[in-house]
Amino acid sequence: MPQLEMDILIEDQGWDVVDLDGIAVSVCTALSDQLGLDKPHEISVLACNDARIAALNVQFRDKPNATNVLSWPSEDLRPETPGALPTPPQMREIGDVALALETCLAEADGQNKSSNHHIAHLLVHGSLHLLGYDHETDADAALMEETEIKTLEKLGIESPY
Repeated sequence: MPQLEMDILIEDQGWDVVDLDGIAVSVCTALSDQLGLDKPHEISVLACNDARIAALNVQFRDKPNATNVLSWPSEDLRPETPGALPTPPQMREIGDVALALETCLAEADGQNKSSNHHIAHLLVHGSLHLLGYDHETDADAALMEETEIKTLEKLGIESPY
């Protein structure tokens, strides 16, 4: 049983074109297994449109455009040493992730990927940010990408890198 769960709020009905609940369950299982999570944790996911994520991007990052995924961790789990593993989460609720429908679908199409695979990758990526992974330094990026690749392999998805 996965130690990670996603509570999904679908704000834009366009998300009906993908099985977001099914993707989330698979991602939670793969991440729980890959990271060896031993306590239950929850992530809140907002499935929104580009206009909504652009507003969130302005509000939280001062960037006036849509993006594919945003994340807000409940606690800072980043390690002090670049490339080191993050601190394991102590809180049950580890944070929030938002996904933008139009951007996700356009990126998948532009990269000739399954939309389900691309969305799974973005959920893994956003979740890892909540768990203290980042790509601010080369060492951190290498660790995050390696963890993403191994997690996606568990889902039968080839490396996006």
